[in-house]
Amino acid sequence: MTDLLQVILLGIIEGITEFLPISSTGHLLIAEKLGLGMRSDVFNVVIQAGAILAVTVLYWPRLWKLASESHKPENRDYALKLTVAFLITGVLGLVITKLGFKLPTEISPVAWALVIGGVWMLVAEAFAAKKPDSAQITWKVAILVGLAQIVAAIFPGTSRSAATIFVAMLAGTSNRPAATEFAFLVGIPTMFAASGKLLWDVLKHGGAGAENWGDLGIAFVVSTITAFVAVKWLLRYIQTHRFTLFAWYRIALGIALLLLVPAGT
Repeated sequence: MTDLLQVILLGIIEGITEFLPISSTGHLLIAEKLGLGMRSDVFNVVIQAGAILAVTVLYWPRLWKLASESHKPENRDYALKLTVAFLITGVLGLVITKLGFKLPTEISPVAWALVIGGVWMLVAEAFAAKKPDSAQITWKVAILVGLAQIVAAIFPGTSRSAATIFVAMLAGTSNRPAATEFAFLVGIPTMFAASGKLLWDVLKHGGAGAENWGDLGIAFVVSTITAFVAVKWLLRYIQTHRFTLFAWYRIALGIALLLLVPAGT
């Protein structure tokens, strides 16, 4: 397989998995172990930025409305809750960074996180289905979504989108599109900030000299386009469907990895 094809495939994987509740970090690690090659932190940041850009474009009308109509109490309240959720993640993220936390690089914890996360999604869907439909974002939801982002950051395979969407649904926002919107909007500044910090740290220490910027540009474009298509499809899909399909996919993939991939890999 040529390096260009590997770059394109990694961009596609990132674009599809970043905002679908199936874990981009987990899938990229699996792709690396299965032969697509280990990539630099800069590469991973760039393809993630492409996915974030796609979601920013999709939600731009909503973001613009929040900013341009901030005089309306409901918009101020929503924006404040987004800010608090982001700050919770940011502060706790700095704490775990200072403590020297490093993501595991073995398949086994990713596989377990996929399985446990899939079961969690099925349970959350069952509980949410028993509640009256509610699109309200409460302070409880905002705080728990901020905390859920940290859990997803610590355990690769958890999926940031899965953790935040289903925490929101269990905490009272039982309406799937409303829970998804809040989770994704919180994810935009969170992921831009995390990616920006990592990129700054790498560039500050001269890590950009060895990068193939042509490959990075291709991967960025592929990730952006793929994420735009994937998220647009997801937002339509959840209007009339549950997340059950993704839950069973996670469980099946996790079990397959546990059975087929040697321990310690």
